[in-house]
Amino acid sequence: MTQDLLPQVRLRHWGRWISGVLIVLILLALGWGAAQGDIAYGDIPYYLRSPIILKGLVGTIVLAVVAQGVAIVIGVLIALMRISHNPVARAFAGAYTWLFRGLPVLLQILLWYNLALIFPRLSVGVPFTGLKILDVETNAVMTTFVAAFLGLALNESAYMAEIVRAGLKSVDRGQIEAAQSIGETPTQRLRRIVLPQAMRVIIPPTGNDFINMLKGTAMASVIGYVELIRAANNISSFNLQVMETLIAAAIWYMVVVTVASVGQYYLERGFDRQDRRAGPPSLRRRLALNLGRPPMVRSPQ
Repeated sequence: MTQDLLPQVRLRHWGRWISGVLIVLILLALGWGAAQGDIAYGDIPYYLRSPIILKGLVGTIVLAVVAQGVAIVIGVLIALMRISHNPVARAFAGAYTWLFRGLPVLLQILLWYNLALIFPRLSVGVPFTGLKILDVETNAVMTTFVAAFLGLALNESAYMAEIVRAGLKSVDRGQIEAAQSIGETPTQRLRRIVLPQAMRVIIPPTGNDFINMLKGTAMASVIGYVELIRAANNISSFNLQVMETLIAAAIWYMVVVTVASVGQYYLERGFDRQDRRAGPPSLRRRLALNLGRPPMVRSPQ
């Protein structure tokens, strides 16, 4: 006697279909609305390759890379001071983080740019003598690039210090003690054991901070530094095509952020490679193993 099989009931995911249709309708509505706007879309490709926009693009990338690089160096030093056994170094590092992380970036940029109101001249000399090593006007040194660089780099260094400190603290203490037991110096322990493991914790937030740095350079436009936003405003102030130039700047921002995101992905994968388990061998690898194995030998399980 054959037993009747249970009837198959096909699952119906009505929620998926409804949400998918709603998303498509919303996107179509947004596209239709954008097409009805008074925007000269044909002029946007011209602005994408405009010399002024390209100059702003270079200014954005240079400022972000230099500021982030210096911020990483300072952040590592401040993080090492935070975890040191020197109470003076710990107090200084804590005050540094508290100060530069507490002030808004725009305020820091404005303070550096208007430093000449407090110190009209910057002088460095030998104490108790009339010898001066450096004596220049502050406005000659504190250019728009320097002011933006100091504001962005010092603010970011405070965040980098906490990121690096969290990465260093994530390393198991037992591994450090094991390295001490075999006579490794602190520098060797830091280079061979601590940093390779801490980098897997440090890189993801650092990549996110660099992406924020690329977009944060737009705040330098308030002091006249030519980056993408300033370049777009310079063009639109003559031809009044505000939206077209801003859309061109937005496209370049997305391109730069996408490239940075891809670089972050490969950097993370490089440091995580030793933690990934090897997947099943490919067909070519299996054939090579079988051909290289003597006949009548049981393959290992």
